[in-house]
Amino acid sequence: APVLISILLGASFSRYQVEESVEHLLAPTHSLAKIERNLVDSLFPVNRSKHRLYSDLQTPGRYGRVIITSFRKANMLDQHHTDLILKLHSAVTRIQVQRPGFNYTFAHICILNNDKTCIVDDIVHVLEELKAARSSNRTNFAITYPITHLKDGREVYNGHQLGGVTVHSKDRVKSAEAIQLTYYLQAINSLNDMVAEKWESNFCDTVELFQKSNRKVKMYPFTSSSLKEDFQKTSRVSERYLITSLVLVVTLAILCCSMQDCVRSKPWLGLLGLLTVTLATLTAAGIINLTGGKYNSTFLGIPFVMLGHGLYGTFEMLSSWRKTREDQHVKERTAAVFADSMLSFSLTTAMYLVTFGIGASPFTNIEAARIFCCNSCIAIFFNYLYVLSFYGSSLVFTGYIENNYQHSIFCRKVPKPEVLQEKPAWYRFLLTARFSEDTDDSEETNTYESHLLVWFLKRYYCDWITNTYVKPFVVLFYLVYISFALMGYLQVSEGSDLSNIVATATRTIEYTTAQQKYFSNYSPVIGFYIYESIEYWNTSVQEDVLEYTKGFVRISWFESYLNYLRKLNISTGLPKKNFTDMLRNSFLKTPQFAHFSEDIIFSKKYNNEVDVVASRMFLVAKTMETKREELYDLLETLRKLSLTSKVKFIVFNPSFVYMDRYASSVGAPLQNSCISALFLLFFSAFLVADSLINVWLTLTVASVEFGVIGFMTLWKVELDCISVLCLIYGINYTIDNCAPLLSTFVLGKEFTRTKWVKNALEVHGVAILQSYLCYIVGLIPLAAVPSNLTRTLFRCLFLIALVTFFHCFAILPVILTFLPPSKKKRKEKKNPENREEIECVEMVDMDSTRVVDQITTV
Repeated sequence: APVLISILLGASFSRYQVEESVEHLLAPTHSLAKIERNLVDSLFPVNRSKHRLYSDLQTPGRYGRVIITSFRKANMLDQHHTDLILKLHSAVTRIQVQRPGFNYTFAHICILNNDKTCIVDDIVHVLEELKAARSSNRTNFAITYPITHLKDGREVYNGHQLGGVTVHSKDRVKSAEAIQLTYYLQAINSLNDMVAEKWESNFCDTVELFQKSNRKVKMYPFTSSSLKEDFQKTSRVSERYLITSLVLVVTLAILCCSMQDCVRSKPWLGLLGLLTVTLATLTAAGIINLTGGKYNSTFLGIPFVMLGHGLYGTFEMLSSWRKTREDQHVKERTAAVFADSMLSFSLTTAMYLVTFGIGASPFTNIEAARIFCCNSCIAIFFNYLYVLSFYGSSLVFTGYIENNYQHSIFCRKVPKPEVLQEKPAWYRFLLTARFSEDTDDSEETNTYESHLLVWFLKRYYCDWITNTYVKPFVVLFYLVYISFALMGYLQVSEGSDLSNIVATATRTIEYTTAQQKYFSNYSPVIGFYIYESIEYWNTSVQEDVLEYTKGFVRISWFESYLNYLRKLNISTGLPKKNFTDMLRNSFLKTPQFAHFSEDIIFSKKYNNEVDVVASRMFLVAKTMETKREELYDLLETLRKLSLTSKVKFIVFNPSFVYMDRYASSVGAPLQNSCISALFLLFFSAFLVADSLINVWLTLTVASVEFGVIGFMTLWKVELDCISVLCLIYGINYTIDNCAPLLSTFVLGKEFTRTKWVKNALEVHGVAILQSYLCYIVGLIPLAAVPSNLTRTLFRCLFLIALVTFFHCFAILPVILTFLPPSKKKRKEKKNPENREEIECVEMVDMDSTRVVDQITTV
C-alpha cells in the first residue's frame, strides 16, 4: 500500500511548478513596509525618479544593471574607458527582442521621461559631456561627487553611479575605479513584461559578449530576474551531489545492518529503511503538488530531516529485534519489537509534528519557513505510517527468512556445518552461520554480539567512558564546549542579505560583491513621503521638515525647493491661494524646478483653490562599507521619528520589505517551536513513569541548541531562514537520539548508575551510532555544493549531529553516573538452594534442521 500510494501521488510531478517570487518566500508576510509601499503607490503612481537617481523608490520593476571596472584599478573616467563605456551603452540600446511581427528595442520598452524620451542614467550624460570637452580641448569641465552639474544647469546625483572615487578639494573627482549603468524597463502588461524579461536575458548576453572582446575591463551584469534564477539554481547544481549522497547512505546503511553471520545479517533491512524514508518524502511532495504548492530550493533540507528521523526509527526497531529470543515465533518477536521501540518512536514523531506544526501555522511570518514546516509535517506523518506498515512487514519477511535458516541476501537455505566443510573456502565464507545447536551451555546465547558495533560498544566503549579516570576529562571538555558556545552566542548576527540563499558562482554574488566594494559609501535612496496637507508656505513647517532630515546626506533639490518657498513667501507675502497658484506656475515655467512637478501632488478644491496634499524628497545615508546593519538601524530610527514628528511622513525603499521586522519574523518559528516543545515535555511529565526523564531531556535539548547556535556563529553562519529551520529540526533530532537513552537509564532499578549507563548504551547505542554514521555520510557531499544555501544547511545540520552525538556518547553517560536519579544496589542475591527448577522439553522440526527449546517453570 505505501508503495502504491507513493507512485500514485508521485505522478503529480507532471504538475510540478517552481515558486517564481523570492519576495513572497523570504520577505515577512505581515510587514509594515508592504503597507507603506501601497500608500506610496497610491500617492505617486508614476515613478520617474529614475531619471535623477540610482533608485528603486517604489518598486524595482524590470531593469538591467551593469558595473564596469578594471582589473588594474584604472581610472574609468579617462578617455579610453569613457569611449568604451559609451560604446557599451550604444550596444545595449540596440538590443532587439524578436516577437512575431515586431522587433522590440530598448526605445520601445524603456520608461519615458516628460519629453517622451527614454530615461537613462545621468552618468551617461556626464560621460558624453566629458568626451565632448576632451574633443574641444576644454579643461574647465569638472565632475564633482556625489552631486555634479550638467551643462543645462541640472544637479545630478552620482553617488551610486561612480564607485571607488578619489577626489580633489571641493569634491572634484580625480578618478573613479568603477561605473554603474542602469536601464529601466516598462512592465505594464503581460506582453510588455514578457518582452522585458527576454530583453534582460539578452542584456546579460550582450554584456558578456562585450566582456570577451575587451579583456582589460571586468563587467558585472545584473537584472531583476537574477536573484530568482540564482535562488533556484541551487537545486540544479545540487543534483549530482545529492545522488552521491544517496549512494553513500545506501552503501553505509547496508553495511551497518550486515554481519558475518549470513542468516542474522540484515542488509535488505538497511536498504528498505532508506526506501521507507524515500517513499514518505515522495508522498509528501506529491500532496504538495496536488494542493497547488510550488517547489523552492529550501526543500533541499527536507530529505535530511527525514533521514535523521526515519533511519533512527528503523535502526531502533532492528536493535530491538536483536534483543528478542531466536526460539520465539516471528509474530512474538515482531510484537516484542513494536512494544519495545514504537512507543518512543511514536512520542518523538509527535514532537516533530508539534514543533513543525507550529512552524507551519499562520504564526510564522516567513512563507518559505511555513511551507518547509508544512511539507516536513506531512512527510514525517507518512514516514510514521510507512514504518508501521511497510518497514514492519519487511521485518516480518526477513524474520521468516531467518527462522528458516535462509541466506539474508540470496534467500537460499544455509546447509549444515558438516555439509559446508566439503565446499570451497569462498563458499564457506559466504554461507557462514551459527546454528542454535552449536551453542554450548557455557557460551553466551546472544548470537548477534558478533555484530561489529554491538561488540565494540559492549566490550570496549561502555567500560572506557565510565572509567573513573576518563570522567574528569569529559567534564573539562564540556566546560570548554560551553565556553566557546557562549562566545559565539554573544556574537549572533541576523542574516537579512539575500545573497546568502543563492548559488555561489552566479551573477548575484559577483554583482553584490562588486557593489559592496565600490558603491557602499552611500545607502540606497530612501523616499521621504509627506502624506498630509501641510502649510508649506509656513516657515515653521519648513523648518520642521528640514529638522527631520538632519544626519543624512541630503539631496539638495528638496532643500532648494524649500528655500524657494521661503523666497516666495517673504518676497510676496501672498495668501494661501495665490501662493499655491504661483508655486504651481513656477514649477511649470522654471527649468530649475521642473522636476518637482512629479514629486508634489496638487489637488483642486472649491473655488478652484489648489492645495498640496502630498510631497516627497530623497535621502541618501552615509554608510560604512559592508555594514548592512546600519541601514536597518536607519530604518528603525526614521520609523520612530515618524511617530513623534509634527509632520506625518513615512520612509520607504524596496529593500525595506525584506528588512522590516526580519529579526522577529525569522526567529518566531524557532521561538514558537521551543515553547511548544517545552510545553509538550512538561505535559507529558505527568504521563511518563518518571518525570526526571523530561527534566533531563529538557536540559539536554537546551545544551545542544545553545552549543549549535554558538558554534554556528563562530563558523560564520548567520541567523536566517535556513539556519532557524535547522535549529527547529535540532530540537527534534536531539529528542530522537537522547530520549530512549535517558528513559532506559532513569527507569532502571536496583543496579548502580554506572551499570545502567552501560545498559542504556548497549541497548540504544548501536541504533544511535548507525543513524549518525549514515547521516554524516549523507551530509558530506552537501559541503561541496557551490551554493550559500547548502553551505548554511550543511554547517547547521553537521553541528546538530555532532553536538547531539557528543551528548549521547560522552556528556550524558558521564554526568548520569554521579547525578540523580539515584539507584538502589541489589542487596539480596539468590542462593544456589533457592534456584527455581526448570524442565526443558526438546522439540525437533520435521526436517531435523532446527531445535527449539520450550522452557517451562515447574
